[in-house]
Amino acid sequence: MKILAISAHPDDIELFCAGTLAKFKKQGHSIAMAILCNGNKGHFEIGPEELASIRKKEAEESAKILDAQLFIGLFPDLELHVNQQAVEKVMDVIREVDPDVIITHSPDDYMMDHVNAGKIAIDASFCATLPNYKTKIDKVTKLVPVFFMDTASGVNFQPTEYVDITEEMPIKEKMLLCHQSQYKWLKEHDKIDYVEFMKALSAFRGTQCGVKYAEGFRQHLVWGRIKPYRILP
Repeated sequence: MKILAISAHPDDIELFCAGTLAKFKKQGHSIAMAILCNGNKGHFEIGPEELASIRKKEAEESAKILDAQLFIGLFPDLELHVNQQAVEKVMDVIREVDPDVIITHSPDDYMMDHVNAGKIAIDASFCATLPNYKTKIDKVTKLVPVFFMDTASGVNFQPTEYVDITEEMPIKEKMLLCHQSQYKWLKEHDKIDYVEFMKALSAFRGTQCGVKYAEGFRQHLVWGRIKPYRILP
């Protein structure tokens, strides 16, 4: 299978679903990571252009760990809106990857880029199935299942499925640590150590399903996307 994770910012995938992607990879599936924003606004000291360049390199280092196809920086931070331009750009990503599963943000997450990325992923993945909707990529994809990954700190999110990532935790942590530019920013802006933050959420989800570490997901249950078998690893 081809697995496509669509997130708002560099490091969102690492925080909330990298363990599951690593597990998919171990099973022989291919991974693609689409990061819609370039991460250019998340710092007190580094300017937008330099920061976007730094964060792109960090995302590339993380993606290499899973040998994942990477798309990054379709929009600046906080300029991602649910409109035709955004949908068509993400349609081209989806048509190029031709995924069997999409993982994206929950509609109940805490900030606009996350919420909009999830909505755009759903809209684009439907539009990409329409042969008369022409974009730069001349290809039609199938309608595929969509799973929402956890929210920041798990607020307003009750998983319906869990993935045991206990064995994959070192990979998840290694991927997250590629994003060193965010370590200081998150400590200063959000008062968190983002590695401990990630581990705490993974341990909490693990407690809920009886393992040491887990990632939680909720399937987008709408007609055409539901399958009669388990999809997550």
